[in-house]
Amino acid sequence: MNRLVTALACAATLLTAAPVAANDSVASMGAGGLVLERTDGITMVSEDLFVSAREVRVTYQFLNHTAEGISTIVAFPMPDIAPGYTGDVGGRLDDPAHIVPFITWVDDRAVWTEVEYKTLADGVDVTERLRALNLPLPPHSQDSWDAVNALPESVRQTLTDEGILDSGRKPDGSLDWSMPNWTLKTTHYWTQWFPPGEAVEITHLYAPAIGGTAMTLVGRADGGPQDEYRQIYCLDEPVIQAAQRAEAAGRYFSETWLDYILTTGANWSGPIGDFRLVVDKGSTDNLVSFCAEGVRKIGPTTFEVRHTNYTPTRDLNVLILEGASPD
Repeated sequence: MNRLVTALACAATLLTAAPVAANDSVASMGAGGLVLERTDGITMVSEDLFVSAREVRVTYQFLNHTAEGISTIVAFPMPDIAPGYTGDVGGRLDDPAHIVPFITWVDDRAVWTEVEYKTLADGVDVTERLRALNLPLPPHSQDSWDAVNALPESVRQTLTDEGILDSGRKPDGSLDWSMPNWTLKTTHYWTQWFPPGEAVEITHLYAPAIGGTAMTLVGRADGGPQDEYRQIYCLDEPVIQAAQRAEAAGRYFSETWLDYILTTGANWSGPIGDFRLVVDKGSTDNLVSFCAEGVRKIGPTTFEVRHTNYTPTRDLNVLILEGASPD
């Protein structure tokens, strides 16, 4: 069962379900927008990643191992903003550049990043189409909904037929309401100089966009989403049993989902030399589950993973079950 379907099936409050963000990748500005590329000249010496529901911090050390300086665009894709009702996405809902507050430093100096916006409907880039109609790009904002419903019905019908809008109909068959059916992709990027033989440190800090539900079916007798969660989060029996014990004691859990794209780290030359991940579940009352090898607990709420010469083969998906006591 899809996570969104699971959330709706248990009549939960649905928040935005989107990737937290992604590893830096070398990129070039190509036709149609930012294109991520591989580079054979720059190595990711280390990556130190901290993930929690409150903040994400990541510090990279890069090394240009060639005899020549390299100037290239570095891109950082932010969480996709999907259509539909949106809860707490961690920032300003009227400005896609600040939906998720984002700060970048290079060698301890703040860097101003450019921002690229791209909207997709059924996999098709509809950015210019929306701009031509003067429609705001964030699909979840009230301004977007108002602008969509202010369009002539014939235009809304065409956009609905093309999958750009989702619309309801009146008993007579005419359109009633319409809502955006596109996804907004936001990417921060800047041009970075990598001197030959010198290390460059890049740090990002931001408040993540999180998804989740107001209640969970994990540990319920009907099985809930256990099979799907085993694949996505490597949910295991100890976590399921802990959820069952907590519920028996009158404590109930909500779900928080955190996703982080690790696989773009493979766009650099060779593996990541020293990789460190810390996941913070936020409270000792919470439960956490995610897929990783060599996980060890390093604090009351924190878990660490370390690898050398690491090539990510899957992205990071974190499930936090936040415990609540009965009133």
